[in-house]
Amino acid sequence: MPSNVLPPSQDPGLLRRLLRAKDRMDAASHEAWPVSRLASVSGVSEAHFARSFKQAFGVPPHRYLLTRRIERATALLRDTDLPITDIAFQTGWESLGTFGRTFRDITGESPSANRARGQAQPSQSGSVPHCIVSAAHRPALQIAVSEKRRREAGGTTTPSK
Repeated sequence: MPSNVLPPSQDPGLLRRLLRAKDRMDAASHEAWPVSRLASVSGVSEAHFARSFKQAFGVPPHRYLLTRRIERATALLRDTDLPITDIAFQTGWESLGTFGRTFRDITGESPSANRARGQAQPSQSGSVPHCIVSAAHRPALQIAVSEKRRREAGGTTTPSK
């Protein structure tokens, strides 16, 4: 790489544009965010966006979006009495079955079991800022959900990129 070209993780202009896309996903995680839309928000090509996003934030954009949706669903399960179907659709899922399967794959429990456990525990936040509590409870989605399913089914053990 030429010395006058910074890698994406060090290019302040690109980082600002990536953060803009990340902020949009955070603000509207229930919406569809294909890479083409995110790249458009960032003003870069789809391939460059996907590669740069993963390099800057450590996870691919789709995995980041899944994490945000699961975080939001977990909060709604804990803090509201909304039906699970409503929560699934409010958090961007098009199918209750896909929501339930993905939720279980990521958290290790069904949405209804998560709700029961979350509502049974007293509030842990106290005077801790909400952003800190959310970060502590963020799902660790280090591998793709499909790869996790294959591993649990006794399939391939090759790590996902």
